[in-house]
Amino acid sequence: MDMGLVAAVRRFNRTVTQRVGALDDEYMARGRPLAQARLLWEIGPAGAEVAALRARLGLDSGYLSRLLRTLEADGLVTVGPAEPAGGDARVRTAALTAAGRAEWNELDRRSDVLAWSILEPLATERRDQLVAAMAEVERLLVASMVLVEACPPGDPRARACVRAYARDLSRRFPGGFDPAHSVPVRDEELTPPAGVLLLATLNAEPVGCGAVKLHPGGPAEIVRVWVSESVRGLGLGRRLLTALERYAAERGWTQARLATNRSLTEAIAMYRSAGYRETRPYNDEHYADFWFAKRLAPVSPA
Repeated sequence: MDMGLVAAVRRFNRTVTQRVGALDDEYMARGRPLAQARLLWEIGPAGAEVAALRARLGLDSGYLSRLLRTLEADGLVTVGPAEPAGGDARVRTAALTAAGRAEWNELDRRSDVLAWSILEPLATERRDQLVAAMAEVERLLVASMVLVEACPPGDPRARACVRAYARDLSRRFPGGFDPAHSVPVRDEELTPPAGVLLLATLNAEPVGCGAVKLHPGGPAEIVRVWVSESVRGLGLGRRLLTALERYAAERGWTQARLATNRSLTEAIAMYRSAGYRETRPYNDEHYADFWFAKRLAPVSPA
């Protein structure tokens, strides 16, 4: 890693924390630090599950519990089991009190004032530049928050991704998509050492997946590469593809191949840019219009 890049990120972080008031003892002069104010904001008028708050904010359970207790003691929040009509009583939820909703509204108003104070000193074109730059930084930061890890294919999160993958194909293929007409992908084929399924998560929620079958004596086969619409354009598809290639190469495979449909134009462009070249059909996949192959560079195991 270029240490100049690291230094630039640290400098940026220092500037931002100072400008948004993260260093102040009382965020926006409301008598509480930024962490408490942010938690109150995330709970919001609709309330939120405690587990979802923990994942969304990246907080450990102990710290989150302390923050919630403080907000409860201030009369701003109540924490308890989900409403009986809502389902599982083991699920803890946080909700704003009447005082909490009033505080949330005041934070909302002051947040607008803070944003305006950042923009107001700048000329119009500079404001546009700053907002555009912020949007790009946000996009890249979200991309850096996505975790890609091996996951058992029977994991509920993996199952959810595969179902979303099938729904996406059904929506995009002119004649729909029926898994029964596709070459089957069995769980045992995606379980080491036969293969692997990689799951991408953002704030603990599944947002993408990809898998590779390690065929003995033949090329590795990449299947089920899918990225949620919520994170498309962040380079996650390419990241999954690269990770699957590396997984195969580390285990001695020298070639990867895949099949795809002509409707998946973005995927086809990604495969081509990643070095895949068209090859003759290697299976009888009903939905395939193109078959691609790529030679993998040797990689030493990490």
